[in-house]
Amino acid sequence: MKARVHVMLKNGVLDPQGEAVRHALGAMGFDKVNGVRQGKVIDLSLAEGSSEADVTDMCEKLLANTVIESYSIEIL
Repeated sequence: MKARVHVMLKNGVLDPQGEAVRHALGAMGFDKVNGVRQGKVIDLSLAEGSSEADVTDMCEKLLANTVIESYSIEIL
């Protein structure tokens, strides 16, 4: 089983890395970009018998800081 986890900062949480990317894009002439939010993608290769609940548990305990980040799970 394979799973992909998308982790993003929650709305309202400042994203200085995203802002730096937006600024750099503007400096390169891409002036139509109004905002950038940067996140991470984690691909997991799991043993047979693993479940989406296992992946959720991993997210809650390690992969995402649920105070400031949200996550979504995609089973591949």
